[in-house]
Amino acid sequence: MALARYLGRKLAWTVVVFFVALTLNFLLPRLIPGNPVDAIVGQIASGGGAGGEQLQKIHEHYMQEFGLDKPMWQQYLIYIGHVFQGDFGTSFGQYPASVNKLIGEALPWSIAIQLPAIIVGWVLGNILGAVAAFKGGWLDRGAFVSSLFFSSVPPFAFAIILLFVVAVKWGALPVGGAYSFGLSPELSVSFFGDAITYFWLPFWSLVLVFIGGQAVGMRSMAVYELGTDYVNYNRGLGVRDAITVRYIFRNAMLPQFTGLGLAIAGLITGGLIIELVFSYPGLGTLLFNAIGQNDYPVIQAITLLITLAVLLANFTVDVLTGFIDPRIRAAQSGDR
Repeated sequence: MALARYLGRKLAWTVVVFFVALTLNFLLPRLIPGNPVDAIVGQIASGGGAGGEQLQKIHEHYMQEFGLDKPMWQQYLIYIGHVFQGDFGTSFGQYPASVNKLIGEALPWSIAIQLPAIIVGWVLGNILGAVAAFKGGWLDRGAFVSSLFFSSVPPFAFAIILLFVVAVKWGALPVGGAYSFGLSPELSVSFFGDAITYFWLPFWSLVLVFIGGQAVGMRSMAVYELGTDYVNYNRGLGVRDAITVRYIFRNAMLPQFTGLGLAIAGLITGGLIIELVFSYPGLGTLLFNAIGQNDYPVIQAITLLITLAVLLANFTVDVLTGFIDPRIRAAQSGDR
């Protein structure tokens, strides 16, 4: 019962934050200076072949087509209705392309980079921090300094460094893109073998920074655990180091697990910028182009997906923490 109350509060908070984010997601793109219809009509006018009266009719047509001729409150209600139907509308900048189609093409590329980076970075970072704290000496000093360096460098800055050194200077990996010119995405061994060479630089730009942040956090918690009685008792009994490290890792990982939601949020936003550095055809590149075109539907769809990903990550972490941390259950039941 106590755990149910805890989960209910977390769910209610998540729903409230979602609706606040949904409203901001509608308003913020419309604060960008300029009108997307003006930009479209301007491109038509620059191409010639249309007079002033024709351009006025084209302008009115697009305003009605995109629903921008309606009051703001009515646009908001229409937007909410479409969101809950899973319909993100039509792109302004790439008319008449569907936003769902554009998102469907870009999303797999972003997931392909960020999901492995989250898993690999969290596992390796926590293992490195626990082992370094337990072993001490040169391993601890080296791991701590290097992890602190990687965690302090913004992902996009590290991406630029890797791009210049590995791709430009050494020529070991492609400079940018997701696959070779002339190819088209398909499920085949040959395409996968080509695309994987473009995958490594964006992936390592994310995962090394994430490993550094997780290792620093785990080391701090593991150093605290090293002073506890059970560690000294194990050492006195001559228990193997591997077993003691496992105990340290299990007890020190709870704060790391709790902070995983925030770490994922930072990694997602950093990953979007990294896609721009490497011209990777993911959500980051699509969002950047949409902002330049005042493409409200695409901007709203991508920011909403990012918001949902962060909220779901934090809610999932909260739920799992409620099950694995006995202190939360004790606090909810009133035990001390």
